[in-house]
Amino acid sequence: MRVKIDSAICQGHAMCYLACPEVFKLDEDDGHAYVESELVPEGLEEAVDHAQRGCPEGAITILD
Repeated sequence: MRVKIDSAICQGHAMCYLACPEVFKLDEDDGHAYVESELVPEGLEEAVDHAQRGCPEGAITILD
């Protein structure tokens, strides 16, 4: 599984970070979320799915 965040859509609500801080990181300057690696580590798929469903802006895309 891979995951992406559309930085043009993200508004920095940080819901993804709360759901899965192992995958989603927050930019220190503007608070917007990003992923260091698109590849989701094994065992975190459910948390990433939860983060996608909880994103108020729909900025998260799961691939594969």
